This record gives sequence, C-alpha cells and structure tokens, in this order.
Amino acid sequence: MKLKLLYTCLALTGITASALAQETVDQAAVQKIREEGLNHSKVMETAFYLTDVAGPRLAGSPGLKRAQDWAVKTLASWGMVNSKLEPWGKFGKGWEVQKNYAAITVPYYHAIIAIPKAWTPGTNGLIKGDVVLVKADTTTDLDQYKGKLAGKIVIMDTQAKLTRSKNPDLSRYTDEELTKMSAATMAPAGGPRRAFDPNSPQMAARRKALAMRIALNKFLLDEKVGLILAQGRGTDGTTFTTNGASYADTAKTVAPELETSGEDYLRILRLVKAGQKVSMEADIKTEFFANDLQGYNVVAEIPGTDKKLKEQVIMIGGHLDSWHGATGATDNAAGSAVMMEAMRILKTIGYKPKRTIRIALWSSEEQGLFGSRGYVAAHFGDPRTMQLKPEQAKLDAYYNLDNGTGKIRGIYLQGDSAAGPIFKAWLAPFADLGATTVTVSNTGGTDHQSFDAVGLPGFQFIQDGMDYNTRTHHSNQDTYDRLSEDDLKQAATIVASFVYHTSERKDMIPRKALPTPPPAAPAR
Repeated sequence: MKLKLLYTCLALTGITASALAQETVDQAAVQKIREEGLNHSKVMETAFYLTDVAGPRLAGSPGLKRAQDWAVKTLASWGMVNSKLEPWGKFGKGWEVQKNYAAITVPYYHAIIAIPKAWTPGTNGLIKGDVVLVKADTTTDLDQYKGKLAGKIVIMDTQAKLTRSKNPDLSRYTDEELTKMSAATMAPAGGPRRAFDPNSPQMAARRKALAMRIALNKFLLDEKVGLILAQGRGTDGTTFTTNGASYADTAKTVAPELETSGEDYLRILRLVKAGQKVSMEADIKTEFFANDLQGYNVVAEIPGTDKKLKEQVIMIGGHLDSWHGATGATDNAAGSAVMMEAMRILKTIGYKPKRTIRIALWSSEEQGLFGSRGYVAAHFGDPRTMQLKPEQAKLDAYYNLDNGTGKIRGIYLQGDSAAGPIFKAWLAPFADLGATTVTVSNTGGTDHQSFDAVGLPGFQFIQDGMDYNTRTHHSNQDTYDRLSEDDLKQAATIVASFVYHTSERKDMIPRKALPTPPPAAPAR
C-alpha cells in the first residue's frame, strides 16, 4: 500500500520512479527538516526584527544598517561562523525620511497620502502655499511661470484616470498555470536580437522627454518652489514609491517632491483646473548620510566537514534592502527571513554539511543588483570579460528567494535543463505542500542573475504571487501584516532541504556552458 501511494504521488507530480531512483533523497533528513521548519519555526520572529524593528531599509540608510547589524549578530548566535558585513564597493549617499506631513487646508482640511521621493530634500520646516498648475510641453512654455512659483506647491497636468481591476488583488498559481510552466521548452541560446537604432522615432521621443524632465526639474529648483506633487502609481490608497534624485555623492540638488496617492493627486488637480483655490501645508524632513559611501552584504557560514568537499560552497540568499514607503516586508524581508531560517533549521537539527553552506543577504538590489554583482565580481569573475577566479570552480549552486511572501511552488532552472531531474526528485517529498513544478524557463530581475552571468548555477524559486505585484511591491502597503506565516515556513523548509541535498550529493550541480562575453563597444 505504501509503495502504491508513493508511485501515485510521483505520477501526480510528473516524476517517474526511475528519475527518483537516479537521485538520492534522504527521507529521514527531510523529516527532521520538516519537523523543525514547520513546527518550531522562528521565521516570523526574524521577519519582525527585519521589518517592524529595523524599519525601512533603503540602500545606505540607517534602517538597512540596523537590519544588517542584527542579522550578523543573530546568525552568529545561531552558531554560524564568519558572520560579518562584507563591503562590495562604493554605493553612494544614504537617505531616510524623518518627518512627513502634508495636507490640503483650503477649500477644507484633508491630510493627503504622500511619500517623499527617495534622495530628495525636505521643506526645511513647515511651509504653506497655494497649489499652482504648471503645464509645459517645451522649455519655452516655462517662461510664463518665471518669478511666479517661489514658495508655491506645484502640480502637473495629467490625463490619467484611476481604473478598477476586475481581478483579485491576491492570487496563487493554478494547476493549469503550473502545468504550462512545467511544459516550457528552452529557447535556443544566442537567438536573434533586435537591432538597436539610436535614431529611431521611439528613441528620439525618449531623449526629448528626458531632456524636458531635466529642464523642468532645474527650472523648478531655480524658481525656489516649495514642493512638487507627483502622481504615484496605485489605487485605493496604495502608493508605489520611486526615487526623485540620484544617490551619487556628486548628484546635483533637486527640489522637494512628494509621490502622492492617485486619489489625492487627482482631487487636487480637478480643483485647481476648475479655478478653485487650493492651499496646502507641508513639513517634510529628510536626511542624507555620506559618512560611509560603501555598500555591504551580510555573509555567514556553516563550514563543511568532508575533507574532499569542504572547499566547495553552496550559497543561499536574498536582498535585504527595500524601498522606503513601508518596511519592505514582502520585498524582501520575506526572502531574507526565509534564508536565515533555512540556516537556523540546518544548524538546529545538528547537520554537519559535507560542503560549506554560505548565506548572503544583499544590499542595493533595488538599484541594480549591486550587492550581488559586486560580490560575484570579487569572488567569481567578471561577466564583461568572462575572466574567472579560482572560487568560480568551487561554487556548487546559488539559491535565491525574492518574489514576495508566497509559498514555493517549484523552481526555475534558468535554462540549466540537466538540473531538472535532480530538483524534481528533491521536490517530491513536498508535493503535499504544493511544491512540484520545475521549469526550464527563468524569472528575471533579481540576484540569481549575477551568478548566472559568470556561468554559475543560480536559481530562483517559483512562488505564489499573492498580492505582491498588485498591492505590496515597492508600496506603502509592504508591511509585516502582509506576510503569510504558513507560506514562509513552507519556503524555509524546502530551501533547507535543497541545501542539505546539494551538500550531500556526490557531484556538484550540473552547469550550463559558459556565457559568451558581450562584444566590446566600438571605438569612438
């Protein structure tokens, strides 16, 4: 009966008995990991410290430093070795919001939902002023506003309207969607690329729009406007945050700017366009931090014990930095907490790994994967030249988590089809937890790509979307209360099992062919 049930589970997950037989799965270890990860989890406690206690974790900010210091100390207290902050290179200025108040006062009082754009200055105390509509398609259109905007609060015209979605905010993958992902085939490597035409109408339009934006920002700064209102993306009080200036230590000063909820922005705009007087008051304080321009990653290890294999390394990670509109719970305290929990699980069950297991919590992912790219360049090689370092040959695999709070449903192979049967076997014990899918395709935009760029097996897990893209990603809603405890427990348990089996495996995870370095830029 037990054998029949096993074969039934394998059939449901698309795994053949022969595939399982080819890859060892330590069921006793899986059971220990499940018991600790599902019934004695500390993942939510970790997430609490990374969000509510540390606060927003914008790159270079005091909040990120608080979270990093806590993670280093906590990993060491759990028995990890070499727990430290490792610099990856120059980032730039840190920044944080220290006060944020803005309200309509005429024709009536209404406190608005608005977030200072990152790396923009404050108002230097409480300001009061009328809201002025600025309409300008060209730089010459700005002439009419010269000498009229000092101390004013500026709003731009827009034709945008808020639309309601008929789809639910929160969703999970359907069986049909996962089946389609499993059936994906790998696209041929080095396929045709669309030629870049710098003289195309699209590029000309982009250059024109960028030039106008730069000219407008300079004009408003020179005119000494009190505050700029920008329409934030989002509805129903959700506002997605962005940056309004560069973090570079050489960046030019800009005017104060608030990313305003769609509802509040459009209300103010309608009133002003109808000729109604609108007055506002605002008190915004932000601070820049330039005493240390370096960026840092958190790293820690469980050392390997096998004489032949301990020099080989398995890495897991996720980015610890966030945006500033909330506390970065789903992006990406969730992934960081899960990876820390996976390390705790393995240490708690007394596992002595054959290979060294290393966790890395990256910084400045949101600005361009800077933390992981800097680490890869320092340890493994340069993707621009494909000149590799000795450590590149010793990294077994890198596993990443950075798609919100949803449970793991499987794994993206990043085109590494040879790893497919291995991962299918390792997922089999977690079919009851909803994790069965292996797809040869890839998801982009996060730190596993830094490893893949130098020919290393770098993988991102498939996660249920939940309300990540609709409500929490980079928004003022990305708080602890958006985390799904059961999903994070499941994810940490699966990650710990993957790491265990990677360490125990006789051979390293198969690798794809090395990428071809990009062609050198033509000489000018």
